[in-house]
Amino acid sequence: MRALGPHFDQPVAPGGYVWWYLDALSDDGHHGLTIIAMLGSVFSPYYAWARRRQGAEAVDPLNHCGLNVALYGRGGKRWSLTERGRAALSRDASHLAIGPSRLHWDQDALVIDIKERGMPIPHRLLGRVRLYPEALADYQAFLDPAARHRWVPIAPRARVHVEMAAPALRWSGPAYFDSNAGDEPLENAFHGWDWSRATRRGGTTVLYHVIPRQVTGTGMTAPAARAERAAPTPGPQDGAASGARLALHFDASGTVSHLEPLTPHDLPATRIWRIPRCTHGDPDQPARILDTLEDTPFYARSLVAASLEGDKVTAVHESLSLDRFRQRWVQLLLPFRMPRVRS
Repeated sequence: MRALGPHFDQPVAPGGYVWWYLDALSDDGHHGLTIIAMLGSVFSPYYAWARRRQGAEAVDPLNHCGLNVALYGRGGKRWSLTERGRAALSRDASHLAIGPSRLHWDQDALVIDIKERGMPIPHRLLGRVRLYPEALADYQAFLDPAARHRWVPIAPRARVHVEMAAPALRWSGPAYFDSNAGDEPLENAFHGWDWSRATRRGGTTVLYHVIPRQVTGTGMTAPAARAERAAPTPGPQDGAASGARLALHFDASGTVSHLEPLTPHDLPATRIWRIPRCTHGDPDQPARILDTLEDTPFYARSLVAASLEGDKVTAVHESLSLDRFRQRWVQLLLPFRMPRVRS
């Protein structure tokens, strides 16, 4: 068994991707953040255009990298994602540098030094985030029947300490850290997904519902995809066998257990871009939106109040529409928030 950790030096297939994702909420509930380090930036219009021109297998994913930083809370929202080329990338098993920003893993903590410029109105993002794992999980799930897309919950239970100089912020709170990787473009395999994580019972519960494009070799139509989104969660399974409908709890030691079947709960579509949202929970306790953190043409990030096995939780939730991302008009909008620079 390989050592647990992010493995920043793992190979990335031509046309593929790998990302490392961190989210956290402050103890007082006033702040939140997400950080995503991306090699083969899956939502990059530049990467999508290169694959369209040259074919996915001819495109170097390491020429399309970026660090996405989003801060939420009092004082407003700060957001940045600058795409950089291969020359701006440096990495080994425990270090990852993308332009001026750095990630370092030393087994006890993940340290992220942020030096970015936000968009669409330019502003600085400068500071350090430290993530301290409280549990490391030895677990991997395949998200598609062909096993070309993988999810690894590296530290499902963690704490962060945030010290930002720009904007001036300092806070701590519960956190989560995982990784996804794939050997082909994400939109080739999926219509989209709903995902959430919530801190509860001394651990973390993760709900992952992926809607694949192919089921047993047959294309899924849009109505079938909607029906798949609304279907009840079945019993224990590990990804590829189910088309990835996962309901997992990671305890204080990182040991995983499967939840009993949960009930689907439709959530309101986002106000601006009308992204559909759905989650799962206890049958007699409908989930509700507490806040919409991101409302984009193809992606929504939200805070959701839900009930899981009788526990009242606040979940970080995301809904992704890859059918929307594939639209060329959507990709033409993205450079206004995702500039590309040489270094």
